[in-house]
Amino acid sequence: MVYPKEVLNRLKWTEGDSLDEAVIWYIHRGAPGDYLGISGSSIRALGRGFFETEDAMIPYHRILRIDYRGRTLFEKDARARNVEQ
Repeated sequence: MVYPKEVLNRLKWTEGDSLDEAVIWYIHRGAPGDYLGISGSSIRALGRGFFETEDAMIPYHRILRIDYRGRTLFEKDARARNVEQ
C-alpha cells in the first residue's frame, strides 16, 4: 500500500518531479463537499504526521487524493473518486 506521505516525499525529492505541480485533495470540514484541494506549492513542510501550509497543519490521514500532471498517484478510498476539480 502506498501512503500519502511517501507520495509527497517522492515528488519533493525525486529529480525531475515537482511537488509544486501536485494537487492535494483533503477532508476539510465546512468546505463545500467537506473537501478542499490545494497546490503542492503551498506546502511549506512535510512533517512526521502532517504537512504544513501557511495557514494550517493538516494530518496525512485527511488526504483523499493526490493528483500530479493529470494522473492520480494516491487515492484513499471511493470518496476520493467523487472529488471534483
